[in-house]
Amino acid sequence: MLSRPSSYAVPTGPDGKRVKRDPKQLARLLAYARPYRALFVLGVAATLLSSGLNLVFPKLFGSLIDASFLKVGSTDTGVLDRTVLLLLGVFALSALFGAAQSYLLARVGAGVVADLRRALFSHLLTLSPRFFGDHKTGDLTSRLTADVGTVQGVTSSALAQLAAQTVTLVGSLALLVTTSARLSLLTLAVIPLVIGTAFTIGRRIRKVSREVQDAVAGANASAEEAISGVRVVQSFTAENVERGRYGQGVNLSFLAALRRARLQALMSGVMSFLTFSSLALVLWYGGRQVMAGAMTPGNLVTFLFYALQVGGTVAALTGIFNQFQEALGASGRIFELLDERSDLPQAPQPAPLSRAEGRVAFQDVRFSYGGVEVLKSLNLQVPAGQVVALVGPSGAGKTTLVNLIPRFWDVSGGSLLIDDRDVRDYALEDLRAQVGLVPQETLLFSGTVRENILYGRPDATPPEVEAAARAANVHEFVTAFEHGYDTVVGERGVKLSGGQRQRIAIARAILKDPRILILDEATSALDNESEALVQSALERLMQGRTTFVIAHRLSTIRGADRILVLDAGQIVEDGPHAQLLAAGGLYRDLYELQFRAQQEGRAELV
Repeated sequence: MLSRPSSYAVPTGPDGKRVKRDPKQLARLLAYARPYRALFVLGVAATLLSSGLNLVFPKLFGSLIDASFLKVGSTDTGVLDRTVLLLLGVFALSALFGAAQSYLLARVGAGVVADLRRALFSHLLTLSPRFFGDHKTGDLTSRLTADVGTVQGVTSSALAQLAAQTVTLVGSLALLVTTSARLSLLTLAVIPLVIGTAFTIGRRIRKVSREVQDAVAGANASAEEAISGVRVVQSFTAENVERGRYGQGVNLSFLAALRRARLQALMSGVMSFLTFSSLALVLWYGGRQVMAGAMTPGNLVTFLFYALQVGGTVAALTGIFNQFQEALGASGRIFELLDERSDLPQAPQPAPLSRAEGRVAFQDVRFSYGGVEVLKSLNLQVPAGQVVALVGPSGAGKTTLVNLIPRFWDVSGGSLLIDDRDVRDYALEDLRAQVGLVPQETLLFSGTVRENILYGRPDATPPEVEAAARAANVHEFVTAFEHGYDTVVGERGVKLSGGQRQRIAIARAILKDPRILILDEATSALDNESEALVQSALERLMQGRTTFVIAHRLSTIRGADRILVLDAGQIVEDGPHAQLLAAGGLYRDLYELQFRAQQEGRAELV
């Protein structure tokens, strides 16, 4: 049986304790409405005016009834005509203000949601790779979309409706008492039952709504993983496994949604019963009052309208309360992300770094992850412009070492210097502007070839883009496409071959013109022809730069200035290719093992 995804768990803080959903989060959420306060005030004013006009028409409607039925046989229709004209005027003004408040508040809500999404996405980009390693992409995108959408109503219409319904409730109650005190007592007796029902069931709806949001996020996370890795899924014929995993997530959200629907149905049924029961009692007692001559038919109709407004207002307030409950759960998930802090602290006054020379030094560097020591007291001095190759068995710490240079991680001990200064003294943006990365798994974005190359330097001119493309052996195959540099590469560059994607990544790095270059097994997944083209592009890219090369094929690093052999997080050998072969250590063992494997592969082909 598939295990339950971790994203369904109740959110916890850094200390492992459950995160409290503080109602003050709503006040924090409403702060995003400040840029739109003028529109919001106008929308609230229009809402209040519309609500106030709605308090007038029951009285006019009652007068219309009396003017029609208490003057049977009279030919004077003046009162009737004036009353109808007043009613039409009230309806027209109410509709006008209602339309205005609908547009204004919708504009506020849309603006707040857009700002909140921008703020949340911008904040996510500041977090370290460690955070993204601990969180599923589908869960994060769910918070960006579904959760932010859930709070939209609260930041716009819900507050205005709260004010409007409060005005309507207070006004209707006052006019109820004025119209008939006895009938008012009968009507108001039901209100405590309605409010009690709203709070009791509403509290449970809030809890279940959070479960729905968490379950949907978990299902999204499973779908995101399966879709992004669809080739692996299909190659292992694991479609049924992924269907089961996603189906389990959908089923959990479905069951939670059913629980919420049952609670909402229960509240709706109870509210409906209480409302119509109270109206039936009002009609019964009011009818007796009319028969006894204690009130006119018009007054009874006026009272019924006000009673309906009171009932409708209480029901609306209940709905607003539930909306706030759902938004409280969603805002809790949003602010959990906004309150996340990167484990890569920035220097209060960063040192300037406009153009690095490229000297890199590791001084007694230690690094641990998950309680495991990956690098152990590592010392290394790399002069500017030197090409350093990193080799060693899997898990030796090669990738970890190079990931420390752009501060994807921070050292656990010791210090890493660039140009004789600790990398933590520089602003992250300035530091990473000096570092270029060409990884084994090239990530292209779903735009055009030109846009992907421009990712290295968005302000580059078309001639600069073409020059970078020519240097990376990209220009020839791109100009063969029908749309040239405007060819859409598809998601993750799926429309291109591996070699083509890799060369575009190299062009992107050339355009960036970094002082320090990291090549993480950039040719290991390519065929011989593509490898030759990529290798020639890499040689142009490495010229004049401090370069760290993680090599899978040892034959590609013979020309490196020096080769570092890592084993169990330590540098065990250091020197050029010929020297290390002659020394007869781990490098020679690795080289001969790979050479024999290549010879055996050729023999099998023959």
